[in-house]
Amino acid sequence: MFSRSKINEPGPKAAEPEKPKAPEPMPVAKPSYDFSSPSAPKAKPAASVLSTDLTIIGNIKTSGDIQIEGVVEGDIRAHLLTVGETATIKGEIMADDIVVHGRVVGRVRGLKVRLTSTARVEGDIVHKTIAIESGAHFEGSVQRQEDPLQTGAAPKQIAATPVK
Repeated sequence: MFSRSKINEPGPKAAEPEKPKAPEPMPVAKPSYDFSSPSAPKAKPAASVLSTDLTIIGNIKTSGDIQIEGVVEGDIRAHLLTVGETATIKGEIMADDIVVHGRVVGRVRGLKVRLTSTARVEGDIVHKTIAIESGAHFEGSVQRQEDPLQTGAAPKQIAATPVK
Protein backbone atom coordinates (compact mmCIF):
# COMPACT_ATOMS: atom_id res chain seq x y z
CA MET A 1 0.00 0.00 0.00
CA PHE A 2 2.38 2.49 1.10
CA SER A 3 5.56 2.60 -0.72
CA ARG A 4 8.67 4.16 0.37
CA SER A 5 9.63 7.42 -1.07
CA LYS A 6 13.15 7.86 -2.26
CA ILE A 7 13.18 11.47 -1.23
CA ASN A 8 13.96 10.84 2.41
CA GLU A 9 16.18 7.85 1.94
CA PRO A 10 19.81 8.09 2.85
CA GLY A 11 22.20 7.62 0.06
CA PRO A 12 23.75 9.57 -2.72
CA LYS A 13 22.02 12.85 -3.17
CA ALA A 14 21.61 14.82 -6.27
CA ALA A 15 24.32 17.41 -6.81
CA GLU A 16 23.39 20.58 -5.06
CA PRO A 17 23.89 23.73 -7.06
CA GLU A 18 27.06 25.56 -6.03
CA LYS A 19 26.48 28.68 -3.95
CA PRO A 20 27.83 31.85 -5.55
CA LYS A 21 30.94 33.13 -3.81
CA ALA A 22 31.05 36.64 -2.41
CA PRO A 23 32.87 38.93 -4.82
CA GLU A 24 36.47 39.58 -3.88
CA PRO A 25 37.17 43.15 -2.81
CA MET A 26 38.73 45.31 -5.49
CA PRO A 27 42.33 46.25 -4.76
CA VAL A 28 42.60 49.89 -3.72
CA ALA A 29 45.13 51.78 -5.77
CA LYS A 30 47.30 54.21 -3.85
CA PRO A 31 47.37 57.74 -5.26
CA SER A 32 50.53 58.64 -7.13
CA TYR A 33 50.93 61.76 -4.94
CA ASP A 34 51.56 62.07 -1.23
CA PHE A 35 50.65 65.32 0.48
CA SER A 36 52.76 64.53 3.52
CA SER A 37 55.88 64.22 1.44
CA PRO A 38 58.34 67.09 1.90
CA SER A 39 58.91 67.12 -1.85
CA ALA A 40 55.27 67.96 -2.53
CA PRO A 41 54.84 71.49 -3.90
CA LYS A 42 53.86 73.97 -1.23
CA ALA A 43 51.30 76.66 -1.78
CA LYS A 44 52.74 80.15 -1.72
CA PRO A 45 51.53 81.98 1.37
CA ALA A 46 49.44 85.07 0.87
CA ALA A 47 50.94 88.49 1.49
CA SER A 48 50.80 89.81 5.04
CA VAL A 49 48.70 92.97 5.30
CA LEU A 50 49.13 95.63 7.97
CA SER A 51 45.82 97.49 8.07
CA THR A 52 45.21 101.23 8.17
CA ASP A 53 44.51 101.29 11.92
CA LEU A 54 47.84 99.64 12.78
CA THR A 55 50.96 101.55 13.90
CA ILE A 56 54.23 99.67 14.34
CA ILE A 57 57.27 101.15 16.02
CA GLY A 58 60.15 98.83 15.24
CA ASN A 59 61.69 96.89 12.39
CA ILE A 60 59.91 94.33 10.23
CA LYS A 61 61.70 91.48 8.46
CA THR A 62 60.13 88.75 6.32
CA SER A 63 61.16 86.54 3.44
CA GLY A 64 57.61 86.77 2.09
CA ASP A 65 55.38 89.49 0.70
CA ILE A 66 53.95 92.31 2.78
CA GLN A 67 51.49 95.12 2.15
CA ILE A 68 51.54 98.12 4.44
CA GLU A 69 48.42 100.26 4.81
CA GLY A 70 49.14 101.73 8.26
CA VAL A 71 52.12 103.50 9.85
CA VAL A 72 55.56 101.95 10.38
CA GLU A 73 58.38 103.74 12.17
CA GLY A 74 61.32 101.47 11.48
CA ASP A 75 63.11 99.56 8.75
CA ILE A 76 61.33 96.99 6.59
CA ARG A 77 62.91 94.04 4.72
CA ALA A 78 60.78 91.80 2.50
CA HIS A 79 60.60 89.97 -0.82
CA LEU A 80 57.74 92.06 -2.27
CA LEU A 81 56.80 95.24 -0.44
CA THR A 82 53.70 97.20 -1.33
CA VAL A 83 53.21 100.57 0.35
CA GLY A 84 49.49 101.33 0.19
CA GLU A 85 47.98 104.77 -0.46
CA THR A 86 47.12 105.25 3.23
CA ALA A 87 50.54 104.07 4.46
CA THR A 88 53.36 106.12 5.96
CA ILE A 89 56.77 104.56 6.47
CA LYS A 90 59.56 106.35 8.33
CA GLY A 91 62.68 104.28 7.86
CA GLU A 92 64.64 102.34 5.27
CA ILE A 93 62.76 99.88 3.09
CA MET A 94 64.52 97.08 1.26
CA ALA A 95 62.97 94.41 -0.97
CA ASP A 96 63.38 92.63 -4.28
CA ASP A 97 60.26 94.39 -5.59
CA ILE A 98 58.91 97.63 -4.13
CA VAL A 99 55.68 99.33 -5.20
CA VAL A 100 54.97 102.67 -3.51
CA HIS A 101 51.46 104.13 -3.56
CA GLY A 102 51.78 106.01 -0.24
CA ARG A 103 54.40 107.96 1.72
CA VAL A 104 57.98 106.90 2.50
CA VAL A 105 60.42 109.03 4.49
CA GLY A 106 63.76 107.29 4.25
CA ARG A 107 65.97 105.30 1.90
CA VAL A 108 64.41 102.91 -0.63
CA ARG A 109 66.56 99.95 -1.78
CA GLY A 110 65.20 97.46 -4.29
CA LEU A 111 65.94 95.47 -7.42
CA LYS A 112 62.72 96.81 -8.97
CA VAL A 113 61.26 100.04 -7.59
CA ARG A 114 58.01 101.54 -8.83
CA LEU A 115 56.55 104.85 -7.68
CA THR A 116 52.93 105.22 -8.71
CA SER A 117 51.16 108.52 -9.31
CA THR A 118 50.06 108.73 -5.65
CA ALA A 119 53.56 108.05 -4.22
CA ARG A 120 55.33 110.53 -1.93
CA VAL A 121 58.98 109.65 -1.31
CA GLU A 122 61.44 111.77 0.68
CA GLY A 123 64.77 109.99 0.57
CA ASP A 124 67.31 108.34 -1.66
CA ILE A 125 66.43 105.48 -3.98
CA VAL A 126 68.99 102.78 -4.75
CA HIS A 127 67.72 100.44 -7.47
CA LYS A 128 68.52 98.10 -10.34
CA THR A 129 65.44 99.17 -12.32
CA ILE A 130 63.05 102.02 -11.55
CA ALA A 131 59.74 103.32 -12.84
CA ILE A 132 58.24 106.64 -11.75
CA GLU A 133 54.72 107.43 -12.90
CA SER A 134 53.59 110.92 -13.75
CA GLY A 135 52.27 112.66 -10.64
CA ALA A 136 54.59 110.92 -8.17
CA HIS A 137 56.35 113.22 -5.70
CA PHE A 138 60.02 112.44 -5.10
CA GLU A 139 62.70 114.38 -3.22
CA GLY A 140 66.13 112.80 -3.03
CA SER A 141 68.73 111.18 -5.19
CA VAL A 142 68.51 108.15 -7.44
CA GLN A 143 71.38 105.72 -7.79
CA ARG A 144 71.51 102.62 -9.94
CA GLN A 145 73.45 99.62 -8.61
CA GLU A 146 73.75 96.10 -9.94
CA ASP A 147 72.97 94.72 -6.46
CA PRO A 148 71.16 97.40 -4.45
CA LEU A 149 70.24 94.95 -1.68
CA GLN A 150 73.86 94.39 -0.70
CA THR A 151 74.51 96.61 2.29
CA GLY A 152 77.83 97.61 3.70
CA ALA A 153 79.64 97.06 0.44
CA ALA A 154 81.84 100.04 -0.17
CA PRO A 155 82.30 101.00 -3.79
CA LYS A 156 85.61 99.92 -5.22
CA GLN A 157 88.17 102.66 -5.05
CA ILE A 158 90.91 102.89 -7.60
CA ALA A 159 94.25 103.77 -6.08
CA ALA A 160 95.91 106.65 -7.86
CA THR A 161 99.58 106.19 -8.65
CA PRO A 162 101.70 109.27 -8.38
CA VAL A 163 103.21 110.51 -11.61
CA LYS A 164 106.96 111.10 -11.42
